[in-house]
Amino acid sequence: MEHVYWNPTMETMPREQLRALQNERLRDVVRRVYEHVPFYRNKMQQLGITPNDIHGVEDLHLLPFTEKQDLRNNYPFGLFAVPQSEIVRIHASSGTTGKPSVAGYTSGDVDRWAELMARAMYCANVGKSDIVQVAYGYGLFTGGLGAHYGAERVGASVIPMSGGNTVRQLMLMEDFGSTALCCTPSYALNLADAMEREGITLDRIRLKSGIFGAEPWTEDMRRRIEEKMGIDALNVYGLSEVMGPGVAMECMAKNGMHIWEDHFLPEVIGPDGKSLPYGEQGDLTFTTLTKHGMPLIRYRTHDLCTLTDEPCPCGRTHVRMGRVMGRTDDMLIIRGVNVFPSQIEHALLQVPGIEPHYHIVVDRVGTLDTIEVQVELSPSVMSDTVRDLETLERKIVNSLASHALIHASVKLCQPGTLPRSEGKAVRVTDRRHLQ
Repeated sequence: MEHVYWNPTMETMPREQLRALQNERLRDVVRRVYEHVPFYRNKMQQLGITPNDIHGVEDLHLLPFTEKQDLRNNYPFGLFAVPQSEIVRIHASSGTTGKPSVAGYTSGDVDRWAELMARAMYCANVGKSDIVQVAYGYGLFTGGLGAHYGAERVGASVIPMSGGNTVRQLMLMEDFGSTALCCTPSYALNLADAMEREGITLDRIRLKSGIFGAEPWTEDMRRRIEEKMGIDALNVYGLSEVMGPGVAMECMAKNGMHIWEDHFLPEVIGPDGKSLPYGEQGDLTFTTLTKHGMPLIRYRTHDLCTLTDEPCPCGRTHVRMGRVMGRTDDMLIIRGVNVFPSQIEHALLQVPGIEPHYHIVVDRVGTLDTIEVQVELSPSVMSDTVRDLETLERKIVNSLASHALIHASVKLCQPGTLPRSEGKAVRVTDRRHLQ
């Protein structure tokens, strides 16, 4: 099989040359954040280091970590490294108490993002002759626009469908002759099941590739999607704070996602805060090497995975990350939306008539994730009518949608019936079994 690259010079660069480029870019980004971001200057001063102490990747361990809480503490624009007038795009991901984590992009950042998503498209054999159906959400979520700009960059035709409206998705997929699909893997399975219900056979669609991400998925799910849709299903990785989708992308070898190391310097961090060797599982951590709007130094994603520098059959030389096996914090990913139990608690506390005792049950019904929030009624409302309780339930559902950005079912429980804990409360039962 002939290997096709969007940027062959960068994607197949010998590792010693790649390291030299990383060293140069690391020195530059450390100097920029020290000069323009008070948060990083203060952090480095507390550690007794200056940009002059950072000569290259071998000095990365001297630099401070950045946590998601640091983004919240500097909300909204405190981590920007350029004047507001140079920021052309603002994205955000959900936060624990209604305040999102913000990411700012210069025009150069947006251009580099499109370039990296173009690399991702080529990994999936998507190019100028393709028709790409983007069924990720558009808006503050980075998925839709990230895939959109990458597909346009390679010259493909883009159908900006966004998420949902399954019957219409299938109609346009068939009528427009979509050859590539971008969405969450669970929604891809949902579309595949809907094809069966609608009697749409594989000979009626032209799909060949799927670029799926925004939530964990298994090899079993990959096989099911590929069989049902007749495609190559590939994993894409990203997060709003670092860039969005396209930080890493799987190639046709389907054996891990190439992290574009000329732009992102990855580490895997152990429980003691020290970098782990390739092959050991830990907390995936990124330093952005080329971002100007909001560079991040050693940003801890809290995604658990491994890295490998073993040669890949595709010829790309960038290290690969394995599937994300879980998280080191308590964040849940429900249909591509990040949600914390504390967000759900915040939403519940906006509604009078219920107690601050709750339990979250996450499950997978068919191909889609579901979430049920069990919450105790206040004794004062126990005598209310059925209609009053239905009204209360609707208020809770609406509050969850408004404050936590999730669509959940609600189960009202009698006072004192949910389990209590003498230690750390167990708020979540996750019945999804990832293998």
